[in-house]
Amino acid sequence: MATEGVLSIVLGDRHPLFQEAVRSVLEGEARLRVLATAGDGNQTVAEAERHRPDVALLSANLQNCDGFSATALIRSRVPACRVVILAGNRDNVALARSIEAGASGYLPEDCPLTEVIAAIHAVHRGDVLIPPNMLGDLIERLAGRHSGREQARRIVASLTRREREILALLAQGADNDAMAEELYISPQTARTHVQNVLAKLDVHSRLEAATFVNRHGLREELELEAAKRHSRPPNLLDAGAGFSHRQHRASPGHSLPGTPLGGIKRAAAATT
Repeated sequence: MATEGVLSIVLGDRHPLFQEAVRSVLEGEARLRVLATAGDGNQTVAEAERHRPDVALLSANLQNCDGFSATALIRSRVPACRVVILAGNRDNVALARSIEAGASGYLPEDCPLTEVIAAIHAVHRGDVLIPPNMLGDLIERLAGRHSGREQARRIVASLTRREREILALLAQGADNDAMAEELYISPQTARTHVQNVLAKLDVHSRLEAATFVNRHGLREELELEAAKRHSRPPNLLDAGAGFSHRQHRASPGHSLPGTPLGGIKRAAAATT
């Protein structure tokens, strides 16, 4: 944080000359102080975590981690930091992504630096800055996305409990073996569940399923549901399915919860 009465800023832009030009102008203002600059999105997030500034001024085209992803990370890790994004003029997609990521302001890249300075003060006061000539398009786009998200939620709600678990793992990039390990089922069973999920979502690949979840903002809901369920004692049927394809995790001489010391005994071979 900067001293009292002075707003602290972290600046992220991939062009060093632009960084230095903006920094020079901002530090010419008595009540502004630039604490750090970065051209890489991940580095920008790290600088925000380290300095905990009042405002982060980010270009949309940051390297490795773009300005939208960096905004979401900064807002989750440094909640008090407001973010202003600089992107293309009348780029409605960029504006929608900025707002959804948690930015408090959006400015065209070619706007005067006086507007940037005014925006920094405004978002710090709690204002949200959207170019007036883009507001109508933003409302229409977000309304359409809300409608699509509700439809996506209905589709996901129609899945079985196990299929929702599979979908959450698909969104994380898990393969069949990882799903089997996580859910105590066989890889073949995981594969069958994946095929059923793809059919119900009307998509053709794992990547499309993951995109479906992330596009509609459902990943956190699915993971939260799975976490709540896994915090309860495992279902006996699920546990039994798990032992069909792998040994229990207890080391020799240690028991698993709910199983006799020494693990599960094999049934005696049938005699003929």
